[in-house]
Amino acid sequence: MRSLNRRTILGGAIGALAAPAVHAQGGKPFAGTTINASCFQTTYFEYLKSYFPQFEEKTGIKVNFTMQAFPVYNQRTDLELSTKGSALDVINVTFIYSGRWIGAGWVTNLDPFTKDAKRTPADWDPEDFAGGPQSAMKNAKGETFGFTWEAGAMILGAARYDLIERAGLGLPKTFDELIKVCDAVHNKENVAAFTADKLHHWNWIPYLMGAGGNVFKAPPDNLTPTLDTPQAASSAAWYANLLTKYGPDGILSYSDDQSMRSQMSGRANIRTQAITWMVPLAKHAESTVQKTVRYGLMPAGPTGNFPGSNSHGLGIPAGSKKKEAAWEFIKWALSKETIAMVVKNHGYPSVCRMSVIKSPEFKQVLTLNGQDVAALFLEVLQLGGKTGYMKYRTVPVYPQVGDKINKAIERIATRQQDAPAAMKQAQAEAIQDLQKAGIKIDK
Repeated sequence: MRSLNRRTILGGAIGALAAPAVHAQGGKPFAGTTINASCFQTTYFEYLKSYFPQFEEKTGIKVNFTMQAFPVYNQRTDLELSTKGSALDVINVTFIYSGRWIGAGWVTNLDPFTKDAKRTPADWDPEDFAGGPQSAMKNAKGETFGFTWEAGAMILGAARYDLIERAGLGLPKTFDELIKVCDAVHNKENVAAFTADKLHHWNWIPYLMGAGGNVFKAPPDNLTPTLDTPQAASSAAWYANLLTKYGPDGILSYSDDQSMRSQMSGRANIRTQAITWMVPLAKHAESTVQKTVRYGLMPAGPTGNFPGSNSHGLGIPAGSKKKEAAWEFIKWALSKETIAMVVKNHGYPSVCRMSVIKSPEFKQVLTLNGQDVAALFLEVLQLGGKTGYMKYRTVPVYPQVGDKINKAIERIATRQQDAPAAMKQAQAEAIQDLQKAGIKIDK
């Protein structure tokens, strides 16, 4: 979901709905107001921008909405927030930065808005947002600093399930079964058995956790890294082998889009990734695997199943001077009516409102090649919310540690180092970074 024009990956409109209701009292109290909003490049806001004139007509608020590549957006927003600047009124609260931005007091507590009947009608229903994704938008006291518009639920997609069936096998439910399936189908009809992108600090972690390892000892309280454990080294070696033995040529440099297109073109079979990247296999006009794709849960390891589950939300910078108008936009953009409209008209899959997820329309949109993928999506969200295992990713220092993980997996996969040495180096570098940031590390 990074640095990519994603408007092309989900298909076009399938109908039209009336404009969602905007609850603004007394006509247009914000007439003549302009707010500045920003996010990384994403299909949700590409779709939503076409409805901005309806919002402006109802409220009088004009929205100046900009999008940048994922790393550029995060870097610029982090700098703007750190100075308590007033250039932005609405921001995307990025999952991996949510702990940092919320903990530092750089975004606004939204509870006073939702609990005030004059600002927010009861039927807006903040409790309708799925608990797993929404947990990243709260602080330790349970106060809310953002509302989620996207939930990235990791599932398994097999682009050429027919090859797996022909081998007398089914979708893999365990790590061992994944290797068995890959062995059976790799390079059959010139199709690589597995594919992935180079963001190893997202893709590898479910395999690490399933093998009994962790990134930190006990996040968010104890952030001592645990990258040099035997479990981490063994899992890193296993995952690097999965990539290099069963992946297509050039897999170590693949972006999200390249990995998706390796499946869509039928050059690669299995991938474990967020649902947004899986829907196009069944729906994109350019997909050659629409009739052979099948979906399943992330395979489980010896210690359990830990599919990645992340979320992004809309929030208001602490320095904004137009918080009331900003809330009007968030309230509209994430209302039940607006989200349902984007799902129905554009097939957007990664929503966070339970009322929409459980609706017949959502099930219809996510019935892919005859399979109820909506049920898989909800199951992953519930798994992520049940035990809080995704807390590792919302701590303020995760971006630095994630960078060390990426480089370690690359060194193992390219045989520059063996796994124990690479993970030991990652551990040492992560500790050094954390100590510079003032994080207390266990001796």
